Amino acid sequence: MNKISNLNIKILSLIIFTGLIVATHNLIIPKNILFLLLKLLFLIPSVALIVNIANSIPKNLLYLVSKIVGAFGLVVLIVISYNASKRKPDSVNELYTDFTWLINWPKWLDTPFMHWINKGWKGFISDYGLIFDAIGYGLLRGYTELKGIIVQAPWPVVIIGVIAITYFTSGKKIGTTVFVGFCTFFIGFLNPRFWDKAIETTTMVVIGIAICVIIGIPIGIAMARSEKVRNAVLPILDTMQVIPAFCYLIPGIILFGLGAIPAIISIFIYACPPLIRLTDLGIRLVDKEVIEAARSFGASKKQMLLGVQLPLALPNIMQGINQCTMMALAMVVIASMIGTRGLGDEVLLGLQQLNVGAALEAGLAIVLLAIVLDRMTQAYGDKIQERTQPGKKKN
Repeated sequence: MNKISNLNIKILSLIIFTGLIVATHNLIIPKNILFLLLKLLFLIPSVALIVNIANSIPKNLLYLVSKIVGAFGLVVLIVISYNASKRKPDSVNELYTDFTWLINWPKWLDTPFMHWINKGWKGFISDYGLIFDAIGYGLLRGYTELKGIIVQAPWPVVIIGVIAITYFTSGKKIGTTVFVGFCTFFIGFLNPRFWDKAIETTTMVVIGIAICVIIGIPIGIAMARSEKVRNAVLPILDTMQVIPAFCYLIPGIILFGLGAIPAIISIFIYACPPLIRLTDLGIRLVDKEVIEAARSFGASKKQMLLGVQLPLALPNIMQGINQCTMMALAMVVIASMIGTRGLGDEVLLGLQQLNVGAALEAGLAIVLLAIVLDRMTQAYGDKIQERTQPGKKKN
């Protein structure tokens, strides 16, 4: 009975999602954030229904249907590219009489993906541009306030704060604390102007990581609890990790303009997949005997997740946050090419002026900042590891 009700919900979601798409396209309903959120809300059950239908089809039949659809789609694309090309032959008969198009790639065989993407992107910006303006304003306000607080604080207070945070998060390890304090001091000691630059870079990294944690960990939990969600999300994660980092900057510039905000959005796209994957992996690696013991004591799904699975998966989750931090710092350096201030801006300036000393000096400051962030997150992960595995010897 429960399966039937779930199936009805998915079918209803697919119908509503299709109706929203059609109504929005025909301007029956306005294109605003409310209906955009409704589309996203009904999209997940609709995708789950399509996945269920695909799983119910025999594999041989599914492969045959996919081959037929793929071949038909290829033929349609060739016809569309031929008809849309401005450099096609005057007559189709020329293809049978002049075979030079078989030697060099024919200019008329060019699928107009660029025109489709640009047209769709312009329509999306005109319909939902105000939404992204509001998001950009909120992120910019948070970035400005956080940066202002840290920049206005005396530099000894900042160093003492970093040392205190490292001391308590590392389980009061003196060696790690002293090393992090030395690296923090040496950032400003390299060049006085690197201090404020490092604070700007750190602020962007912290905000980007916060967004990754807020969105990435729940997605990882959903993937671990549902195989269907995992199969639907994995291709998206693969795409996010395969696309070159520079490509993330283009939509960020169009949606949010130049500056720190597109860098923060690029950090989320670039650095979030490792956190999602390691959260999923950590929950899946929890011992099944422990889960069965929790079930035998009558633990609900919520109690099992919050009291058993997440605490035992925390070392993997912290490793994901550590990887997320390193990738976020790398993305901030790349984002210096779109006007993002920070240490990456100093590296770019040194390269433009062919000033090897300035570029290497700024690069060393970035390395020191990376060591500080890495040691802080890694030390906290080791502390959690020692709590969850009491038999492990402390360093």
